[in-house]
Amino acid sequence: MTTNDMIYSILDSHLSRIAGIEGAVLLSNDGIKLSAYLLERDQAERIAAASSGIAATMKAISREVDGGRVIRQLVEMNDRYLCIVGCGEGSTLIVVTSRKARLGELGGEVVRASQALGEWLGTPERAPGPTPS
Repeated sequence: MTTNDMIYSILDSHLSRIAGIEGAVLLSNDGIKLSAYLLERDQAERIAAASSGIAATMKAISREVDGGRVIRQLVEMNDRYLCIVGCGEGSTLIVVTSRKARLGELGGEVVRASQALGEWLGTPERAPGPTPS
C-alpha cells in the first residue's frame, strides 16, 4: 500500500461518517498538497495554498497569546464549513462540508483523522534558508 493509499484510507474511514462531506486536503505547512480526498487536483491545490495562510496566522496568534498548540479552526460560510486541524509535526488537514454537517461530529471526526494520520505521518518544518549577506 502506497503512502497516498494509506492517507486516503485513513481519511475515508473517518470523514465518510460526516454528513455533507465534500472533500479534504492534507497539506504541508508551506502549502504543498500532500493528498486529496473527494476533490479535483486543481481545486485541492488551490485550497491547500489558501488554507496554509489561515493555519499559519492562527499559529502566530496562538504564539502571541501563549495559547499553545492550535487544535482546530472552524470557518462558517453561508453554504459550507471549513475545518482546519494540525496533523503531525508539519502538516495540516483541511475538510470541506456542506452546512448539513453537525458541528460536533465534524470537529470530532476531523480531530480523530488528524490523530490517526499524525501517528505515522510527519512532515518536518523546512529549515530557514541562508540569509543573504
